Amino acid sequence: MERIKSWACFGGRQEVWRHASPSLGCAMEFAIYLPPESVGNGARRAPVLYYLSGLTCTWENMTAKAGAQRYAAEHGLVLVAPDTSPRGLGLPGEDDAYDFGSGAGFYVDATEAPWSRHYRMYSYVTAELPALVNSHFPVDPARSGITGHSMGGHGALVCAFRNPQQYRSVSAFAPIAAPGQVPWGEKALAGYLGPDRSTWNAYDATQLAATTGWRRPVLVDQGAADEFLETQLRPQLLQKACAEAGIALTLRLQPGYDHSYYFIASFIGAHVAHHAAALKA
Repeated sequence: MERIKSWACFGGRQEVWRHASPSLGCAMEFAIYLPPESVGNGARRAPVLYYLSGLTCTWENMTAKAGAQRYAAEHGLVLVAPDTSPRGLGLPGEDDAYDFGSGAGFYVDATEAPWSRHYRMYSYVTAELPALVNSHFPVDPARSGITGHSMGGHGALVCAFRNPQQYRSVSAFAPIAAPGQVPWGEKALAGYLGPDRSTWNAYDATQLAATTGWRRPVLVDQGAADEFLETQLRPQLLQKACAEAGIALTLRLQPGYDHSYYFIASFIGAHVAHHAAALKA
């Protein structure tokens, strides 16, 4: 663990750390925001909220554009933002497209060569990274939540639905809600998991809704002017699946908003409050 960046921010600290990742077989970076009560002498353990970014992004998109630190400071939450894929491995085709390979790990554990050795973002997010955060920072691992945007919204929903004992809250911004039924997801899941679509269900929130033990509220915000709404995101499929499964999903279609971080910045405060209510209850 090496701290490579650190800034004062809303009375707390915004930091970036680098570490060697056994899960991914490369060096990884993640950002962490520590609220005022979790820095310095007498630092207190705080609930922790994980944020998963979307295609082409790194930890920097959320930390620099979302404005989440202000709300994390107000509510006393630690924020953790990992990268979206392994980096610099030199795999054939790794950097050929924005929606597969570098920056596009899709939060799955790949089973197809050559991706299976390194592209294990599901294990990284749900096991390796929390273990690092829990051991090095003043967080309460029993009070963890997860959120994300687009590909990261997909990842957040999958992680929560597959691990209801690990996370106490979940939300998403414009998630790829049914990746097995849209071009982004079909390309990524076929590439990482192979052509057998039955194996894709483990990473599809719409499919997982029927079998998950998750019964806590789910918050999803979606821009009504999002250019990817009907072709890549399709939140109505998740809404239907959750209704049939008895999961309390609140889907808010926000008029005039698109897929950008202007949209996320406009509603991040409500999402942090959603998580704080669950994690500090």
